[in-house]
Amino acid sequence: MDRSLTLEIARVTEAAALASARWMGRGKKEAADQGATSAMRTVLNTIPISGKIVIGEGEMDEAPMLYIGEEVGSGGAPVDIAVDPLEGTNIVAKGSWNALAVIAIADAGTMLNAPDMYMDKIAVGPKAKGKVDLAASVTDNLKAVAKALDKDISEVTATLLDRPRHDLIVDEIRAAGARIKFIPDGDVAAAINTCFEGTGVDIMFGIGGAPEGVLAAAAIKCLGGDIQGRLIPDNEEQRERCRKMMNIDCVERILKLEDMVKGDDVIFAATGVTDGELLKGVRFMGKDLAKTETVVMRAQSGTLRFINADHKLSKKPNLVMV
Repeated sequence: MDRSLTLEIARVTEAAALASARWMGRGKKEAADQGATSAMRTVLNTIPISGKIVIGEGEMDEAPMLYIGEEVGSGGAPVDIAVDPLEGTNIVAKGSWNALAVIAIADAGTMLNAPDMYMDKIAVGPKAKGKVDLAASVTDNLKAVAKALDKDISEVTATLLDRPRHDLIVDEIRAAGARIKFIPDGDVAAAINTCFEGTGVDIMFGIGGAPEGVLAAAAIKCLGGDIQGRLIPDNEEQRERCRKMMNIDCVERILKLEDMVKGDDVIFAATGVTDGELLKGVRFMGKDLAKTETVVMRAQSGTLRFINADHKLSKKPNLVMV
């Protein structure tokens, strides 16, 4: 892929963030998601790629989708695209923490076309790469991370979605003596945060969406961390989708990072919609100015950029809600 696409996809997530941020705290997650989706599609279609959506928004939320199989771009190199125009629709609706607009692109045929279902995940940063195993116990993984980071286990911070399905994991983390940072939604941000020491997050556990797992894997590949996942079907219909789409038995096979994103030519971008540990959310500075913070990265070069941008809104009438 052309390296200029690194900055092009930053434009995509900036547009989605600007379009959804006006809905912060207004209790209308569908409107925020629709704004982000429309803006992301608009900008994607200006980029010189022949892109195919392999990870869409996610049918679990009955969201307005950039649907799986949709073709986008103005023509160019064939690429796989994974998107979540608004990772954290409930977060924006409630005016909470860590909503992002995210996208990843990779060479065609290299990104996992994950069915829209749940995935059990574990993610860590570069220092703990290769030290954890989804098949191991929570306690063993905490000990491995503590050793890799040269910390006492009481200094290790685990993060996971605040859901009843995680009660047993929470009990084991507490029994091991580690700390917990609960998140209400948005486990893409949580997985990425394990790769940045300044976020205070060392390991992510738990069950979230499979599409979000692939997006997180794209970012973690760029950052040198590690992630594993295992698909969890709710019924036989979903199990059959696993067999047809991926030729695996969902509940048995552990997917490694390379299973989710093959090769090294992957680019990932995320723009903050609301404030988080890594990125500030959109700031509206007046009727005609907004500020965004974006992180964009490429696995092949190892380059990591943080972009602070000022946007003249009157010059972008199709990319923000008016």
